[in-house]
Amino acid sequence: MKGTASLLPASKSISNRALIINALAGDGASLHNLSDANDTQLMLRLVGSSDRTIDVEDAGTTMRFLTAYFAVTGKKKLLTGTDRMMERPIALLVDALRELGATITYLGREGYPPHETLGFAGQRVSTIRIRGDVSSQYISALMMIGPMLPQGLTLELTGRIGSRPYIEMTAAIMKHFGADCSFVDNTVTIPHQSYKPATFTVESDWSAASYWFSFASLAAEAAIALPRLSTDSLQGDSAVVNIMKSLGVTAALKNGLLHLTKTHELKEVAWDFTHCPDLAQTIAVVCAARGVKGHFTGLESLRIKETDRIAALQNELRKINADLVEENSERWTLIPSTVLPAHARFETYKDHRMAMAFAPLATLMDVEIENPAVVRKSYPNFWNDIASFGVKSN
Repeated sequence: MKGTASLLPASKSISNRALIINALAGDGASLHNLSDANDTQLMLRLVGSSDRTIDVEDAGTTMRFLTAYFAVTGKKKLLTGTDRMMERPIALLVDALRELGATITYLGREGYPPHETLGFAGQRVSTIRIRGDVSSQYISALMMIGPMLPQGLTLELTGRIGSRPYIEMTAAIMKHFGADCSFVDNTVTIPHQSYKPATFTVESDWSAASYWFSFASLAAEAAIALPRLSTDSLQGDSAVVNIMKSLGVTAALKNGLLHLTKTHELKEVAWDFTHCPDLAQTIAVVCAARGVKGHFTGLESLRIKETDRIAALQNELRKINADLVEENSERWTLIPSTVLPAHARFETYKDHRMAMAFAPLATLMDVEIENPAVVRKSYPNFWNDIASFGVKSN
């Protein structure tokens, strides 16, 4: 594979945070290069919606951020989504918001959407203790509303903290919009203050870039250039640069482009995905196809994503004679394939990252992806972009 990828999608993680903070700042900011991902387009439409019912579809970040936003601003909204969204827990966030002073009721199963925000009676406490090992999105949702609270907000994160870079990303964007936020050890401290509208440009998405690293690793030859990526990015998924060094890809920034070229891979790798869980599927597939044994930790949060990504990976990896073996509740071993089949049909489980993680196998075999349209969630032009490199999948 050789060439320059078309403009990568902008980061939906950064875009969604900027949209919430801009709304809290009075919608006065000038936001540039917002993501065209469905999650962000939903956020853009829903954050200012006058509708009583808010349908976030399958967008977990949108659900969590809007729950906190509507709660603290006193808006009466009914938040719902897809069947899978009704299975994704939200109790930790709702409990914290209730403790702060919000009235929220569940309309179905306790602890899960759909739910209603019914007002904010006034701040009751200024310190919240919340687990740090479940979803950083709960923490980010609370952080962003922190400046609006009369007493400010202190978050004490208990246990191991997962996806720390996403919490740091939230703090950095808050500071860009004029809100002081301290994140030291396991404590986030946010005084009462006002956001200030500010011009903001969203950087390209490192999660999307990770699939190009995968193509580079699996292709017989590769010279790929990726635009608008920063090596000092706010995004935790920029860790793909270091991970992929072990899997046969080097990355060098030249003249504003990140150039990917091939090198030799290791035969065995170990990686902790605690702070970059969205890379796990991509790395697992590359290891499986390149004959690299993997020792993985930090996969626990994958069970509550768009699908149970651990179970989905296990099912689909077996189609190429590989496996992801759960050694215990915290450790997994990737058993690589010794012989790839000539053809395989991969299910996506309505999960965009399953589709894009398995697509690079098209450089080695005939690949069929079920429900390929799921990529609209984060990378709507994915199939067109890879087709421009001559890669075709059915």
